[in-house]
Amino acid sequence: MSEEASILIIAGPTASGKSAMAMAVAEEFDGCVINADSMQIYADLRVLSARPSEADEARVPHRLYGVLDGSEVCSAARWRELAVQAIRETLAEGRLPIICGGTGLYIKALTDGLNEMPAIPDDVRARVRADLEEKGSPFLHEELKVGDPETAERLEPGDSQRVARAVEVLRATGKSITWWQTQAPVIEPPEGWKFTTIALIPPREELYDRCNKRFSKMLEEGAIEEVQALAARGLDRSLPVMRALGVPELMAYLAGEIDLEEAERQASQGTRRYAKRQNTWLSNQIITKNAIHSKYSESLLPSIFAIIRQTVLTTPR
Repeated sequence: MSEEASILIIAGPTASGKSAMAMAVAEEFDGCVINADSMQIYADLRVLSARPSEADEARVPHRLYGVLDGSEVCSAARWRELAVQAIRETLAEGRLPIICGGTGLYIKALTDGLNEMPAIPDDVRARVRADLEEKGSPFLHEELKVGDPETAERLEPGDSQRVARAVEVLRATGKSITWWQTQAPVIEPPEGWKFTTIALIPPREELYDRCNKRFSKMLEEGAIEEVQALAARGLDRSLPVMRALGVPELMAYLAGEIDLEEAERQASQGTRRYAKRQNTWLSNQIITKNAIHSKYSESLLPSIFAIIRQTVLTTPR
């Protein structure tokens, strides 16, 4: 390994085409694609998380896809530990590590280190999750407006996972999650690694169109059967895998609460909102000169390969 190892990060919102781009880059530069998506890490959701197919995984090496059971919770700290190990293994093989995903907190945890976050007592977490289930995310967002207005301003009321997390921290510690996030890093960024980020940030309408088409395709590929299998496990509804895009909506469909058309409408809307939040977060938090304001297409590859040769590789491969 050289004194300064190069790691490429390909970031982008859901449906931007980053996975296809990462595979093309891996083929060109003898790379390994390492997952940085909070749902693709679970074995239970290949279809609904748009995880690479078995054929894709056979084309180029992949790591951290489908490696955790749905009964587990993957924090940013845990993902970072797994990712550091995966990067070291990839470098030892002489391959280029390609971090690919849209979970911004994971990417920042790797490149910038992690701040100390408080442990949340089980009773506090259970109460917040019960309020989320019974009263909804907007109710918790109103609580944030009073106790943590800075975070409330930053989060949309419908961003249930982040809103609930912020309320957990507020109730457990009396301090805002923003305060905790601005403390000195406890886990420092890895030494001797050079990170280069390419961000795919498509125009909103272009992205929304892809989100709509993506969920329809997921239904054709077996999303309903995937959720049926997940429901049969009887997992706690507060687990991340049970709140993944499309899961609550298809659960409601299977329970006879809504028809399939309404489930698809709600899931597509949720996917669009999530993609919008990802786009905004990436635009504000991921500082890179290599932002591509377009969805991925093969026509972009010559310029993408040129960026990689100029900024990532010490010698051409």
